[in-house]
Amino acid sequence: DRLVIREREILVVDYKSNRPALTHQQDVPELYWRQMASYRAILANIWPDRTIRCALLWTDGPHIMFLDEQRLDRLFPAS
Repeated sequence: DRLVIREREILVVDYKSNRPALTHQQDVPELYWRQMASYRAILANIWPDRTIRCALLWTDGPHIMFLDEQRLDRLFPAS
């Protein structure tokens, strides 16, 4: 897993080894959505002035999937 801290953006990348790798966000398990949403909410409280982006990096491929920010916010909004 990786956390990239940039001047205006935080990028959270979680490595997933599912085989075969998922290709559509609608197939991502709810557990993964909740995990990433909680990371996003916590980081938004630490860095409120930065955009927080979350992605899953599927190691079978590999390919990266950036997660929908609105869905993440609905699951675990930053306070």
